Amino acid sequence: MPRSVNVVAARHKRKRIMKMAKGYFGRRKNVWTVAKNAVEKGLLYAYRDRKAKKRDFRALWIQRINAAARLNGLSYSQLMGGLKKANINLNRKVLADLALNHPEAFTGIVAKVK
Repeated sequence: MPRSVNVVAARHKRKRIMKMAKGYFGRRKNVWTVAKNAVEKGLLYAYRDRKAKKRDFRALWIQRINAAARLNGLSYSQLMGGLKKANINLNRKVLADLALNHPEAFTGIVAKVK
């Protein structure tokens, strides 16, 4: 009896990977083994950078809050400590947005902290 191979599933898997490799340069887009390696590496980078993106944004928010706080005569750590003591529960994303787009509102918050 001849060996039975599930060609339908194998072709579906290859088509899915090749579709993901669309837009790559050179053999990465049309040679199966090269494309498979490139797509796997790309997926690893995507997974890693979803985590790194959160770190990067938090760092950006902290820099913006620190810059705005220093314009109002406080350091970042003094501002955050004061917010905690004053029981003002605003996260860093909101504070950074206020500092950038609504400086007068941010100044009002700093005044309550002082």
